[in-house]
Amino acid sequence: MAIFNWSSSRRKFLARGGLFSALAGLSGRRLFAMPGAAKTPARKNIYERLGVRTRINAKVTYTFLTGSLLPPEVARAMEEAAQHYVWLLELQQAVGGKIAQMLGVDAAMVTSGAAGAIMLGTAACVAGKDLERIQRLPDITGMKSEVIIQKSHRNPFDHASRNVGVRLVVVETAEEMENAISEKTAMMYFLNDAQSRGQVGLEKFIEVGKRHGVPTFNDAAADVPPSSHLSDYNKMGFDLVAFSGGKGLRGPQCAGLLLGRKDLIEAALLNNNPHEDSIGRPCKVGKEEIVGMFVALERYLKVDHDAEWKDWEARLGVIEKAVTSVPGVRTSRFVPEIANHVPHLSLQWDETAFQLTKVECARQLEDGEPSIVCLVEDYTQGLSLTPFMMKPGEERIVGRRLKEIFTTARRKAAG
Repeated sequence: MAIFNWSSSRRKFLARGGLFSALAGLSGRRLFAMPGAAKTPARKNIYERLGVRTRINAKVTYTFLTGSLLPPEVARAMEEAAQHYVWLLELQQAVGGKIAQMLGVDAAMVTSGAAGAIMLGTAACVAGKDLERIQRLPDITGMKSEVIIQKSHRNPFDHASRNVGVRLVVVETAEEMENAISEKTAMMYFLNDAQSRGQVGLEKFIEVGKRHGVPTFNDAAADVPPSSHLSDYNKMGFDLVAFSGGKGLRGPQCAGLLLGRKDLIEAALLNNNPHEDSIGRPCKVGKEEIVGMFVALERYLKVDHDAEWKDWEARLGVIEKAVTSVPGVRTSRFVPEIANHVPHLSLQWDETAFQLTKVECARQLEDGEPSIVCLVEDYTQGLSLTPFMMKPGEERIVGRRLKEIFTTARRKAAG
């Protein structure tokens, strides 16, 4: 006699019941496509729903252009992080410890971008771990109140340092720097992108800071790749170094890294969110971004960067082949010396003969479909582009569009 397995049958029944319920919920809708029936319109992505136009990024990792794209494993980690509660400080300390170990630096923390790292690094040098002082910022009465910076290193992002209430003391020569240091000096700020423009280079800057006991800060936001830079500047002697998380590292755009001396990182954490009466409270980095930054860095350190570089060069070759098929269009390649240190392609042509300026060419690229944004005068190379932030295959679209623009312009100019 067959034995009735209630447990097994119950599971099957419930499974079928779930299916029937789901089908019942589709009442009024066809379950199967019928010949001649209208097709269901494709689901719009979130930007289409919002009416916001997407772009092909042939520029670099500009915040205005939303940085970089998250790799799938980073997005998955952030989604997983969103499903649980943790103590934020415990997570920040755990991730900071892992990052410091991975990079071989003294200590680390995840910040709200490189700008957040600049502000928190400054706050750490001004208020330290003193709770009363932390709660008073940006009132720096009785605290060290000056940050020394070279004139050639002034930049819009030093506003993040000024947020703390300090006064920037601008110098040009090594002698002026030495003379500017006093009991009021809280920090010395170095902009890595400007290292070849200032009269005081990396080594001398560090040496002066060490000799006077003043913490040195290096804003290296976009200085990855190469991956070695993530630890090079700390090992060189900088007390604090800031990187953007949403640029070459391809982490969350609203995340960054502050790396350096353990006592200063501990002070930066005390000046930061989630501490409520602190200048860094608005610089919130959620559990999703902290985890995403960790996984992005973990991934980046495993990437075959030589293969990645060869891929960029090959993709530039696709664009190069397309545009040089138009008589009169020439190309050359270059790699920026410091920030966004990746292969770029520069395009040159006789603007008078083509009746097409570089600015107009860039405008046509951006106004077309799909919209493509490139570099115009950014590196004094005229019109240029890079596959650094392009999706695979987009180089063919860029090459085809440029060829169309140049061909049309040449034809019109010829009458």
